[in-house]
Amino acid sequence: MLTLQESIRPSADLRNHYNDISKQCRENREAVIITVNGRGDTVSMSYDEYKNIKSRIELLEILAEAEEDVRYGRTAPIQDTFDGLRKMLKEEQV
Repeated sequence: MLTLQESIRPSADLRNHYNDISKQCRENREAVIITVNGRGDTVSMSYDEYKNIKSRIELLEILAEAEEDVRYGRTAPIQDTFDGLRKMLKEEQV
């Protein structure tokens, strides 16, 4: 399971201490919640962590679609699937 540490900092810190926040995000794999008037406004995280989370979300969406396909009977025998893939690959080679 993904456990992302979080800390909270005011928006003034983003203006005045950007390099520290950036380093905190990258080195500690930490999300920094930026507040405005004491309320959560934005989140800053490293680009690598963002890509990781985005990939996980995309995978979860694919799995949810697959579960829905199974639930509603939108499935085919595996042999039919592989035969179709082989046919597509042969057509691409021509």
